[in-house]
Amino acid sequence: MDIKHALRRQVRAETDALDDGYIEESNNGIFFNVINMEQFTNANSLMIYYSIDREPDTLRIAETALSMGKTVAFPYCYLGGKMEARAVKALDELVPAMLKIPAPAKSSAYVSPDALDLIIVPALTYDKDGYRLGYGGGYYDRYLEKLSAFTIGIARDKLLCDALPREAHDIAVSCLVTESSIKIF
Repeated sequence: MDIKHALRRQVRAETDALDDGYIEESNNGIFFNVINMEQFTNANSLMIYYSIDREPDTLRIAETALSMGKTVAFPYCYLGGKMEARAVKALDELVPAMLKIPAPAKSSAYVSPDALDLIIVPALTYDKDGYRLGYGGGYYDRYLEKLSAFTIGIARDKLLCDALPREAHDIAVSCLVTESSIKIF
């Protein structure tokens, strides 16, 4: 078993063990830190992922962005690791897609990568330098390599790592937000 696979199992176990009260507190702190960032308030368009299970909540962030009149896109994934951004006007437009995770319909408006001002990047966890431990599909690694958008990683303080293994294709986020801090790289 490779080291990233073992780390994914470890972080999932640590996530499952977190207290529900901490999850709620952490979600609230992350939400307020993100929506009060200048990069968020100034962004006209953003891509955000649909959080599931015990991931940091992204849906309140998306709803806030929509209420501010921003273009809000979610990933639309194809088999083989290709992904693009597709905009929605409301969260109820999202439909179960790959791995049953809600995503925009294929007919939703395409958003060019260079039209995105901000991307909130999913991960199981991040390290203190903004590198992520993803889910292993490589979708975001391939997508982010062609972008200049400001990227935000969101993570819970209790799950941060000092350092994660890195490969040549790994790209750090521009900023790491937890419930207690905002660190811009």
